[in-house]
Amino acid sequence: MSATNPNDKLVRMANQIALFFRSYPEDEAVAGIHKHIVAFWTPKMRRDLEAYAGEVGDRLDALVHKALEGEPTADSPVRPATRDPQLAGEGASDAG
Repeated sequence: MSATNPNDKLVRMANQIALFFRSYPEDEAVAGIHKHIVAFWTPKMRRDLEAYAGEVGDRLDALVHKALEGEPTADSPVRPATRDPQLAGEGASDAG
């Protein structure tokens, strides 16, 4: 899919996140996608993706659609220190 406008770019990025989490059980994948988007995307990006999700239909991965529905019930498979990189502690990266 060629990203010709900003919303198509958001769809492409969200689908890339879903591809990463696809190997996990569905509930964990949905939680991982949701938490990644909340942690690393700006509020405007999230609002734009949510508004555009209905329009793009199945061009947006089904896991992303589920992740946008609300707070997931499962935990993300990503370790807490990685989920919240601003929290220094055990398991946190020591990179720059």
